[in-house]
Amino acid sequence: MNSRPAPFDDLDRKIVTALMANARTSFAEIGAAIGLSATAVKRRVDRLRETGVITGFTATVKPSALGWRTEAYVEVYCEGAAPPRRLAEVVRNHPEITAAMTVTGGADALLHVRARDVAHFEEVLERIRAEPFIRKTISVMVLSHLLPDSPEAGASHPAPDEPGDASGSGAADVRIT
Repeated sequence: MNSRPAPFDDLDRKIVTALMANARTSFAEIGAAIGLSATAVKRRVDRLRETGVITGFTATVKPSALGWRTEAYVEVYCEGAAPPRRLAEVVRNHPEITAAMTVTGGADALLHVRARDVAHFEEVLERIRAEPFIRKTISVMVLSHLLPDSPEAGASHPAPDEPGDASGSGAADVRIT
């Protein structure tokens, strides 16, 4: 049995491009566009999922429809060297943090935060600042999305119902790299 990963070829790239444009595109539609049968497209998609090239399928939703009306990016500055694993634990406790990553430059991490309104954002920011190893934060509020079809412009889960309710309807999909 060959343990080498299958090559990622031009047909795979065309399939991934079609799915990124519209994950609901049928295998038959993709196949017709690139010259493969629906069965061949399905086999390739299955292989791309098994090898981790395709990590999932999702719906992009207008954030305000889910109760998120305020959005910001927060630079986080830590005391000493906060390990990414510890930062990941912290951000998982805040459903309002929709993306988080360690970064180069002055800040240690960058958080993408969604909130119901400015008061809710302030409450989230205070919870983040309460972590003992966080020295300071710098926030930048988003006014508008210049690329409205980008993944950052959509929401992945609804806003929590009540102030201080950190449960929401599920934790945000957070990855720190």
